[in-house]
Amino acid sequence: MSPYDILKRPIVTEASTDAMELNKYTFEVDARANKVEIRRAVEEIFKVHVTKVNTMWVPGKTKRRGYSVGRTPDRKKAIVTLAPGESIELFEGV
Repeated sequence: MSPYDILKRPIVTEASTDAMELNKYTFEVDARANKVEIRRAVEEIFKVHVTKVNTMWVPGKTKRRGYSVGRTPDRKKAIVTLAPGESIELFEGV
């Protein structure tokens, strides 16, 4: 898998924005990716040094639209901690 296949998109919420002050950045990642692959993908794409990777599953929600009931897909997210003094410029405008 290429690094761009592993990292799907950044997750920008109020909580993840507050965590950026602690050098922690949140991404939605491919469900099959492990922590080592996520670390290499972030380091290769953004040219930074990763010190820690935490992963978790976010369960999908049940949604109703009229009479039909569906479910959003489960997804995997990763919180990546960078070395002190480093940042990802993609998030600087947030």
